[in-house]
Amino acid sequence: MLQNDNGFSPCRKNLVKDRFQARYSLKVLSLIFALSIAQLRGVGGSLLKGVDSSLLDRVEDSGGIFTVNGLPQDALTIFTDHGINMVRLKLWNNPAEGYNNLSHVLSMARRARDQGLGLLLDFHYSDTWADPAHQVKPAAWTDLDFSSLTDSLYQFTLAAVNALRDQNTSPAIVQIGNEISCGMLWDDGRVCGSYNTDIQWDQLGILVDTAIQAVRDSTPSRDSTRICIHFDNGGNYGAAEWFFDRLIPRISDFEIIGLSYYPWWHGTLEEVSTSMNALHELYSKEILIVETAYPWTLEWSDGTDNIVGSENQLLEGFPATVEGQWNFLDQLIGEVSSIPDGAGAGLFYWAPDWISTGVYESPWENLTLFDFDGELLESVTAFEDGLTGDINGDGQIDITDVILIVDCILNFSGVCPGYDLNQDNVVTILDIVLLVDLIL
Repeated sequence: MLQNDNGFSPCRKNLVKDRFQARYSLKVLSLIFALSIAQLRGVGGSLLKGVDSSLLDRVEDSGGIFTVNGLPQDALTIFTDHGINMVRLKLWNNPAEGYNNLSHVLSMARRARDQGLGLLLDFHYSDTWADPAHQVKPAAWTDLDFSSLTDSLYQFTLAAVNALRDQNTSPAIVQIGNEISCGMLWDDGRVCGSYNTDIQWDQLGILVDTAIQAVRDSTPSRDSTRICIHFDNGGNYGAAEWFFDRLIPRISDFEIIGLSYYPWWHGTLEEVSTSMNALHELYSKEILIVETAYPWTLEWSDGTDNIVGSENQLLEGFPATVEGQWNFLDQLIGEVSSIPDGAGAGLFYWAPDWISTGVYESPWENLTLFDFDGELLESVTAFEDGLTGDINGDGQIDITDVILIVDCILNFSGVCPGYDLNQDNVVTILDIVLLVDLIL
């Protein structure tokens, strides 16, 4: 009897195919139908791989040029070509130099849209940097009473999201405050140290909830815009639990816990992995690394001291080299991807384009994804790799990949290199279930 390369006779192969169709076709069709509906409602399956390019226009205005193999290119085009699918933009109320105000954010959002990039909008609610040690109110809000402050917060948030919506650049994610581990809009919303009181937490809850409501009022479809609450120390689960245990009962529902993770401040990869998994288990939220970076060298090219400049700031086993930077990103992407229930939303690399221009110097020049001359580093390819379930290699996990696995089962007896997601040596309905779980 004739046999094919897999040891099946043609008749036997058809019998396998018929039995599979009879047993699993309804299940497969149901899964594909559910997946199709989910995608139509805006539920994505691919990992968010983003960059915070809030400084890009200032770098460009100061003469910064980005190249690939020596040829100048738009930095956003470069990122898109290497697997990036999101951009994060911070919004300041009335910055002294103009950068990061609403006008600049709208302009950058249009550029991102034209590159096919989704948007994460990062409200700082300040005229300058907001972080765990600095949450200074916008100057225009300094003397407002609490009722007027909440009204101003609502109107500012609503106006910004409306403006983005009206130019067809609605944010996929809105981050309410930046690294608000000790609150925001100090002192009204301050909650650390002597401010750690029920009254202060109630006020912070009102402020955060007011901003959430403004976003919901601008984008009534919850599928279109997700809310992120940003805690700074991604490696400190205890501190994060302390914060979210107090904030969550005081605010409306939100979708994403955002974390910063810089190893020299926030610990090891093992610690951030433990924290991410524990936070998801406790609060049933998606987990998103909204800021991270790693050095490709400890050298410098300008006169500004770099934030990372010594060996003792590095992770063991991850040297300050291009390869070390790639390995760091690859492992962190893997840790995010492995959070149970598909709850690892993704990660954003902070200021990968903050190169030094001489006119505008950079303390981040050795943490970028470009060398001192603006040439792209190979470490950016980490964003192209490790997308388990991306069968057709298009950078997305979607219904197309499900169809390819179904085709493998029906027409190739489940023998298809690269399709065996659960690594049991054969492609079956179990791999489809795993893939759909990744997507949903």
